[in-house]
Amino acid sequence: MILNNFDLTGKVAMVTGACTGLGQGMAVGLAEAGADIVAVDIGNLDDTKEAVEKLGRRFLGLEANLMALDAIDQVMTAAVESYGKVDILINNAGIIRREDAINFSEKDWDDVMNLNVKSVFFMSQKMAKQCMANKISGKIINIASMLSFQGGIRVPSYTASKSGVMGITRLMANEWAKEGINVNAIAPGYMDTNNTAQLRADKKRSEEILGRIPASRWGLPEDLKGPVVFLASKASDYVNGYTLAVDGGWLAR
Repeated sequence: MILNNFDLTGKVAMVTGACTGLGQGMAVGLAEAGADIVAVDIGNLDDTKEAVEKLGRRFLGLEANLMALDAIDQVMTAAVESYGKVDILINNAGIIRREDAINFSEKDWDDVMNLNVKSVFFMSQKMAKQCMANKISGKIINIASMLSFQGGIRVPSYTASKSGVMGITRLMANEWAKEGINVNAIAPGYMDTNNTAQLRADKKRSEEILGRIPASRWGLPEDLKGPVVFLASKASDYVNGYTLAVDGGWLAR
């Protein structure tokens, strides 16, 4: 039966940036589909742990700053030592800095690029090496953005980083599909998360955004559960290098 292809029982999923928001929503969605969870964040993971364990799934919480490459080695090693493997990697951790391009600082450029692109590449590389060493197929899902497709305003390093995420998703898919590793991305639209708090607090800007979204609402973490389970499951075995927009119709407007 086709629904069996969406079952993640026996799989181990690592989700970065999993303490709140989209990362937490995806971790819970993967657990609902049967996966055990490795959650990585610099923040407190107690709420995510409680939600996952309520579903009867195993949970491993790891505190790490993924801007440091040695932290990437450490979290993957800890996950494999605990569970024996990692089948699914969700590269969700990211930050945004807002400032006019004319005044944008080198630090705000480097911080965003280091976490949003550099760590995504090296986390994916570590995941692929682990899959190849253990002779298992794997699913890598990167979190892109509407700004993978558009320029945006006052977020130069974020736009560059998310455009980069879509590009390296294609590159890695090209190289690793033959190894049985699927690499795809999800591009969330305007979501009700910490990253958009400033936008939602600006009544005029919020109304402009909502006026362009055909669904007429901000997205929620729950809206990513279905797409992430699909891309993490056997149902997507022939999907490679694709960036799936989950945007309430924003890009269709």
